[in-house]
Amino acid sequence: MLMRVRVISSIIAVALFAPVLASAASIFDTVSLANTLLNSLIGLFITAAIVALFWGIVKYLFSGGGEDKTEGLKIAMYGVVAIFLMVSIWGIIRLLQNTFKVTSTDPIIPQGIQVNTVTSY
Repeated sequence: MLMRVRVISSIIAVALFAPVLASAASIFDTVSLANTLLNSLIGLFITAAIVALFWGIVKYLFSGGGEDKTEGLKIAMYGVVAIFLMVSIWGIIRLLQNTFKVTSTDPIIPQGIQVNTVTSY
């Protein structure tokens, strides 16, 4: 199992950084690609947490009883915890911005890492 994870992570690393090594793209393009992938993953995780919450509620409500109700309640609670953690991270980021006097006019909902791909010399 560990070997499979190492192989997959090596393939991903080569796929992301091969253009930089071949000078086909700049490092800014590679960081921009990583930014796009991370923003997509954030949306996917939030969607998965919401789906888990509703799936747990549906399973709890429509189960006959016993073990299915308990499992539905567990799934719903995991969904609530996941949503709480993701939203609280936004609050922690806002607290750090206020503490270190980082001012921004952007809303509290993060837009992702903004990469300036235009270089000036």
